[in-house]
Amino acid sequence: MASLKAQPGIKRFTVTALVVQMFVAFAIAQANFSLMRDLAISRYGQSTAEFVDEWHAEIETMKSLPDSEKLEYANNFFNSRIRWSQDSDTWQENDYWATPLELMGRGMGDCEDFAIAKYATLVLADVDITKLRITYVKARTKLNKNIKSRAHMVLAYYPSATEEPVILDNLVPEIRPASARSDLIPVYGFNSQGIWVGGATTPATTQPGTKLSRWRNLLRRAAAEGLQ
Repeated sequence: MASLKAQPGIKRFTVTALVVQMFVAFAIAQANFSLMRDLAISRYGQSTAEFVDEWHAEIETMKSLPDSEKLEYANNFFNSRIRWSQDSDTWQENDYWATPLELMGRGMGDCEDFAIAKYATLVLADVDITKLRITYVKARTKLNKNIKSRAHMVLAYYPSATEEPVILDNLVPEIRPASARSDLIPVYGFNSQGIWVGGATTPATTQPGTKLSRWRNLLRRAAAEGLQ
């Protein structure tokens, strides 16, 4: 079997872990970039502070653009600047969800980190949150002539609730419609408005909870870093 590094951004698929993580939400309304910049300098140094400045400037530029261009900006910003790395290498943990500041400070992260940072970027750039879903998928890959399914996270953008989404991914740099990503099988997607299971057009619940300790921890860290 090929190593995970041969398939960057993909994790081993575990049904139980994914089901446990269904009841989460992520809401961002504003950012204190001055606080974030100060923290970047104290924690990581001047280069990360400049990274935060670039992110801030990118978001301000995006605000006046149509959604299609906002997606390109957010996707390219992180795909071009962040190196994929396993959590065990980056954080010495099996599964760590990094805040955008932590991701910029380390300069590397895995699929969850890419998806979360792009989500935050688009929300801060005034994209309607109801059009965005952080989505867990089964990513089918061919390893040693066998098809394997592994857990992966992407960001999906829905022009409307019933239209086909496009996928922002760190594995495939181009934004493509879901129909062009036959390698991905959706498990569930979520935002602060609800949870959608598989390819459903209506949410399974409109009251996503906060039962995942890892997710709650990320939200607390992000708030302390200026993402409110």
